[in-house]
Amino acid sequence: MDRNYADPFVLAAGGRYYAFATGDLTYNIQVAMSDDLVDWSPRQEALPKLPNWQPSAKGLTWAPEVVETSAGFVLHYTARDVQEGRQCLAVAVSAAPEGPYVDSSEGPLTCQYDLGGSIDSSPFKDTDGQRYLIWKSDGNCCGIPVRFFIAALSDDGLKLESKPAEMEGLVVDKGWERTLIEAPTIFLRDGTYYMFYSANDYNSRDYAMGYATATSVEGPYTDAPENPILSTKVPFGSPPGSPAGPGHQSIVLDDDGDPWLVYHAWDSGLIGDHIGGRRAMWIDELVFEGGKAVIKGPDAGPQPVP
Repeated sequence: MDRNYADPFVLAAGGRYYAFATGDLTYNIQVAMSDDLVDWSPRQEALPKLPNWQPSAKGLTWAPEVVETSAGFVLHYTARDVQEGRQCLAVAVSAAPEGPYVDSSEGPLTCQYDLGGSIDSSPFKDTDGQRYLIWKSDGNCCGIPVRFFIAALSDDGLKLESKPAEMEGLVVDKGWERTLIEAPTIFLRDGTYYMFYSANDYNSRDYAMGYATATSVEGPYTDAPENPILSTKVPFGSPPGSPAGPGHQSIVLDDDGDPWLVYHAWDSGLIGDHIGGRRAMWIDELVFEGGKAVIKGPDAGPQPVP
């Protein structure tokens, strides 16, 4: 998608696809629609009004993910707690997948203020029907180690039903990760839980994606030795037109049930917010070979379509 569309998440619902993205100076949460995962409608506002505990300023609503529950379509997202000055987890509801979503809360869904805040919430439903929420503590904001956490979600997806627990095995301990991991995404395949995540500085060509595996949703997780599996392929100083710094992934199934990885990336000729770069949405085929996750990208050349 050739527009600024950071932290993309694609929902399949009712025979259509809905791509949500982090807000900008115009939108709180962006949403666009497609019938084929290739051609997308103009973007529109999914969350027109923010609750009173959030500031009215644009640009502080991040990383939306949507799940359908008994409450309707439930939007999990990150927002600023104006009193505490930290990013926290929030939730909103709509009767339609594209919105408008309404957040009637008086405060965050949860927020680990002592750990720097909480961001990048991702809902997951296990095979027994239990829902979970996975997220990252935002310690890199203030010199605190980053961790991933998990908690049980209510069946309607609107509240936590257990205390947050740190996810074992998911720590910053590899050179390619630099100082942080973020954007957790769980995908279950043939009895294995794949935890996809992004790492390093999002504002650079070094941002990349890896994964870890476990036999249960809580873990413990083991890093894949081939990490990172999605990273910048073009050399430093390459001309514009190629993806660089790919990450903040989500996974969507096409009409045949095949998984596709959705992520954002900078243009190789204009990397970083500070110079006016933009993170466009990309999509690549995700396959599993011998228990390993393999991504056919990032690549600006011709690709098979879903």
